[in-house]
Amino acid sequence: MSTSSWPFDNSYARLPERFHARLDPTPVAAPCLIKVNHALAREMGLDPAALESADGVAVLAGNAVPDGAAPLAAAYAGHQFGHFTPQLGDGRAILLGEVVGPDGRRRDIQLKGSGPTPFSRRGDGRAALGPVLREYVISEAMHALGIPTTRALAAVTTGEHVFRETALPGAIVARVASSHIRVGTFQYFAARGDVEGIRILADHAIARHYPEAATDENPYRAFLEAVVARQAALVAQWLLVGFIHGVMNTDNMSVAGETIDYGPCAFMDAYDPGAVFSSIDHGARYAYGNQPRIAQWNLTRLAETLLPLLAAEEEPALEAAKQALTGFGPAFQSAYIGGLARKIGLSSVRDGDAELAQDFLTLMAEAGADFTLVFRALGDDDALRALFADPAPLDAWLDRWRLRLESDPQSPEERRATMRGANPAFIPRNHQMEAAILAAVEREDFRPFEELLDVLARPFEDQPDRERFMVPPKAEERVLATFCGT
Repeated sequence: MSTSSWPFDNSYARLPERFHARLDPTPVAAPCLIKVNHALAREMGLDPAALESADGVAVLAGNAVPDGAAPLAAAYAGHQFGHFTPQLGDGRAILLGEVVGPDGRRRDIQLKGSGPTPFSRRGDGRAALGPVLREYVISEAMHALGIPTTRALAAVTTGEHVFRETALPGAIVARVASSHIRVGTFQYFAARGDVEGIRILADHAIARHYPEAATDENPYRAFLEAVVARQAALVAQWLLVGFIHGVMNTDNMSVAGETIDYGPCAFMDAYDPGAVFSSIDHGARYAYGNQPRIAQWNLTRLAETLLPLLAAEEEPALEAAKQALTGFGPAFQSAYIGGLARKIGLSSVRDGDAELAQDFLTLMAEAGADFTLVFRALGDDDALRALFADPAPLDAWLDRWRLRLESDPQSPEERRATMRGANPAFIPRNHQMEAAILAAVEREDFRPFEELLDVLARPFEDQPDRERFMVPPKAEERVLATFCGT
């Protein structure tokens, strides 16, 4: 790929030196292409065929740096499972630079698994093939579900092994994001008492993600309010599809409002508000049902870093932060309850609808019913009743639901379309994800990975020849724990 064909404009690299460490990726022995995301490449103004060429693969593997790139590892801090670490940073990722596509959007291109950096904390800076495939599949599935997310531009194997519990094939994913600015990035400067750094970072984030805040009477409060609103909507969307992030540390929360850092993430099969899959979440801090509370906790940490910018005096600064944070609850509830209403076929939310939807969830939890299949089957009584061992409580709820539908103005056809657009048939089920990873790692067979990607690109469509991807795991197929990519 021509080294002059990348439309770079590297705004983050132009920030002061203390924001990042400048270094190139560490070359690998024998890079080999796994996949290029053609649609995303074209959106970004990149040529997919050129990315698939030997020169393109060299860039994606970190063996060549294209003209105009400004490779760097970003500095940040973070609360990890509630414990603050003042310096984390990109320990196994290099930001190649930012490209501005034909659509005018600015996007980071980051190589994850590209070698050690000054922030590696004695790590090797590499990634194993399994976590790379997991991030590729699940981030693209989230995009297809309409949920804001980082995306995967490409993945390559490195021809080298990484050593975890055992030797594993190495890989690199080229990750695309609106930016990689995290709550932990603000915490990095706050921990050093660097108010100027916080202001520079906030101004950069406002210009990049929330330009409307710049004209507000208090731009930094407007910025905080906007981040709160986006995170509230994002977490509501997670819950509506049964997604569990698994590691909601403050360094894993993007101020752009995108899902970022797909480590020990998972989608629920049976509905369980307490569901935890992450092997490192021993206290269930980041359980499915805890995610709204944790998001608000993380946003409070962001607000703390912005206090010096919100007002000259402590008391008004605290009041401004408090008022901004109080917006989380109403914004989350509006997005979540509105989403649940659409999932059960309602065109608007009225008194009693939240209770109606919650009672449906309670029935699922008590029955251990599959979250995705139950919502998809709603409206087909035979299919729905088959998902409950004892359908009697369900029948009583269905009577209440049908009574509510009588006062909803949608036609049956409109209602069906509403529900089909809110209730996916296909999600990245954990056992299928693990099967695809196993085939690639043990047999170098990427066909299951490719088929899974193809299915998940159309999650709301009926795919009669792909119905096996809708089926929950058998008892022996259940995945009880997911693992961090480090």
